[in-house]
Amino acid sequence: MSGDARKTAEGLVYLSGFGNEHSSQAVPGALPEGRNSPQRAPLGLYAEQLSGTAFTEPRADNRRSWLYRIRPSAAHPAFTRAGNGAIRTAPFTQAVPDPNRLRWNPLPEPEAGTDFLAGLWTLGGNGDVAQRTGMAVHLYHATASMERVFSDADGELLIVPERGGLLLRTEFGLLHAEPGHVALVPRGVRFRVELLDEGARGYVCENYGAPFRLPDLGPIGANGLANVRDFMAPVAAYEDVEGPVEVVNKFCGNLWTATYDHSPLDVVAWHGNHVPYVYDLRRFNVIGSISYDHPDPSIFTVLTSPSDTPGLAGVDFVVFAPRWLVGEDTFRPPYFHRNVMSEYMGLIEGAYDAKAEGFVPGGGSLHNMMSAHGPDRETFDRASAAELKPQRIDDGLAFMFETRWPVTLTPHAARAEHLQQGYDDVWQGLERHFRPLH
Repeated sequence: MSGDARKTAEGLVYLSGFGNEHSSQAVPGALPEGRNSPQRAPLGLYAEQLSGTAFTEPRADNRRSWLYRIRPSAAHPAFTRAGNGAIRTAPFTQAVPDPNRLRWNPLPEPEAGTDFLAGLWTLGGNGDVAQRTGMAVHLYHATASMERVFSDADGELLIVPERGGLLLRTEFGLLHAEPGHVALVPRGVRFRVELLDEGARGYVCENYGAPFRLPDLGPIGANGLANVRDFMAPVAAYEDVEGPVEVVNKFCGNLWTATYDHSPLDVVAWHGNHVPYVYDLRRFNVIGSISYDHPDPSIFTVLTSPSDTPGLAGVDFVVFAPRWLVGEDTFRPPYFHRNVMSEYMGLIEGAYDAKAEGFVPGGGSLHNMMSAHGPDRETFDRASAAELKPQRIDDGLAFMFETRWPVTLTPHAARAEHLQQGYDDVWQGLERHFRPLH
């Protein structure tokens, strides 16, 4: 990395709006003025457009960025197939969708030297990656920083750290993501994951469909949920490295590898709206009831990937952040329900207010569409008798990947040793209390 890049690498810039134009340069004068692709780009750089959507999508939905780099991306050798490890991709056809409620403990400890890519473990997903629909749920557990560079042509990656901080060294610059943050790497963006601690563990949503955006607020009005101003993009920083660098590309579910003679993270300046970003989940502005009834979990939506049916998302990212509960005559934990959406829930820290035990940080649960679920017996009994005074929920941070289609498991997730047996038992003992008046 150049000296100038080191000076700028520590910074982040606030996004002024999803879909708006942003820019950054690691060296003064690297951004051209007035033209995206001039006859000669400044400083001897190459101009290159990275398109995250079709050229003709509506302006509000169009995602693209211009990169001004030391070498064009086209200058690379042929890719060859590489092993996929525990990574799997839609369509998930090796098993049938399972209507049972399922829960997993955290991933077991990996071998020494396992980087982020080798530590990815696919739980399941839906859709068809070749048709750019659906999503996949992955977990990761790493013990070493990546030396290779990775890009995902299949979808964007929403990374949710649970243990250990990450430094994402992307084409656009550097992002720091700690537990309690989420980081998004757009489709096709090259990056490397370096560990800030001895090990790192967390979750990944691979979104094959429309890019994540902020949900519409409707009757909530102008303020609430995630604020645009809290999303941060990297400041331009580049690597000017000569020598062999392994580059891994995920394409239609398979990993392909090539050895470049230079680092592809050589973007000196950029502008556009197809950019990586990081968001602190504790900045989420929670909306809730101040009278009675438990609002639907849709009010906790941070990001949504819209589908062709308004209001029915390909995937939503939902967070259960610290908040006050003040409703009167109200059952405060999440209610018993069956949902047309399928829900994968993970826990970043602490405890979740609808579960007494067994749901731990690094673990997760899957409730596929119309699978009945809700608070366990112990939580129900406690909440039904609790004094309804203002209560602060600040001892946990949980999230959901919620999708319109059933999540089909991978065979290794269905047979995993860390799959909890007897998860259904948490609802045993919910006794009959019905007493007819006559």
